[in-house]
Amino acid sequence: MPDICIHKSLIHLSVFAILPTEVLTVRSLSAVILLLFLTILSACGNGSGEDAADAAAFRDAFLAGELAWDDVLARAADEGEVEFFHWGGSEALNAWMESSARPAIEAFDISLNLRRSDTADAVNLILADDASGRGLGQGTVDLVWINGENFRILRDRGLLFGSFAPRLPNARYFFLDPDDLRSNVNLFDFGTPTDGAEMPWAAFQFIFRIDTARIAADEAPVSFAELEGWMRDNPGRFSYVAPPHYIGTTFVQTLMYEMNPDGTTFEPFLADPADGDPAELARLMEPAFDWLRRVEPFVLGGGGEDGRPGQPIYPATASALQSRFVSGEVDFDMEFGVYDVDRDIRSGLYPQTVQNIIFPETGMITDKSFLAIPSNAPNPAAALVAVNALSSPESHLSKLVEIGYAPGLDVPLLDAAMQDRFAAAAPDLRGVRAADLAAREAPNVNAGLVDIIDAVWLEYIAERSRRAFADIVEEAWRSAVE
Repeated sequence: MPDICIHKSLIHLSVFAILPTEVLTVRSLSAVILLLFLTILSACGNGSGEDAADAAAFRDAFLAGELAWDDVLARAADEGEVEFFHWGGSEALNAWMESSARPAIEAFDISLNLRRSDTADAVNLILADDASGRGLGQGTVDLVWINGENFRILRDRGLLFGSFAPRLPNARYFFLDPDDLRSNVNLFDFGTPTDGAEMPWAAFQFIFRIDTARIAADEAPVSFAELEGWMRDNPGRFSYVAPPHYIGTTFVQTLMYEMNPDGTTFEPFLADPADGDPAELARLMEPAFDWLRRVEPFVLGGGGEDGRPGQPIYPATASALQSRFVSGEVDFDMEFGVYDVDRDIRSGLYPQTVQNIIFPETGMITDKSFLAIPSNAPNPAAALVAVNALSSPESHLSKLVEIGYAPGLDVPLLDAAMQDRFAAAAPDLRGVRAADLAAREAPNVNAGLVDIIDAVWLEYIAERSRRAFADIVEEAWRSAVE
């Protein structure tokens, strides 16, 4: 490597020391190695002012609707590659990326470089590029699978390509009209307006599952009050994923909705916490966290009776909880994905007796994940073509069939023949009905609340702090909003 590249890479890496602490969360040695490799690689790019000017001209012309799609295709082929950063925690997804996503994108003479990465690490890399002066057309990340607080971070820092989604040819398969209520799930991401800066890619609903060989379906709890009673009768047979893993955070959010002391479920949690009062937020959150403390003795590893918390075990990942469910240590599993049970039964991971359940009756969080393009994407045209390819009905259909991901597009906008194909291809919901799931859809919390929930859980539950709950919430609130 030339000396100048070494010098530039050291400067590039040094920016991690000055990134905001709320986004600098490298969670594993493999993530560190990935970031080191890619930042050193990116430091050796040409990064000229001419590149930035050219990228700016292309972006402005595309967003203004001044380019024909054929012009975008031609530029994408010239760029020749796209750097796609995506969560790689599912072997089924990784296999689909190779078998379906790769040929769909490479059909346009674009090499697909798949980078399996925690989303927060990809966001950190985009921030590092920006902090080291790598502007339009000079970054490292072309495309990222994203939602929630990670999207909000890039949006708030002006690091997104712009309102590209409505300009794509396949945008016609998505509800994007702000006057149509059906568009809300596409136009808001954890309460943050998407402003067309990301394209919906997959829909997910948070769902619990049981093994009916252990729990009869008609005896499964339907509320957190019933779940507490079940846990007291069956100590050590339940656990949940520890926040800040998103499955654990979603579990706590779901509990907050049911335990809302005003009975308005999710409504107060959709507002940006920066616009609210920490004391009021603490009042709304406290019943849920009191429940978490109260049941702690009856969680896996707990002491088994009131006053004896023991050493409760909260698995660090969804796969770790699933492993304990499969091995018979716990009797409930939870995940985003209503079709996962069918897939896992067919793969042999689950026995035929595993099924989904409606829990809780008050609402099951539903959201979408998205594809976003950073403002400094090195191959912006290739990224646009890749997003459009992954937004086709054929791509969403294959994702549904092969890995059980509910489509991110809106099926009512497809022609009748394609709608029939989606209906025929949908996996078995295993124990629940689509109408019952739809009737219990609940939105996710505002993205600004996620870090607060995680911080409060870590102190109040994991660390068993004796501080007043309101004080814990206020400190977490100030850290998140100031």
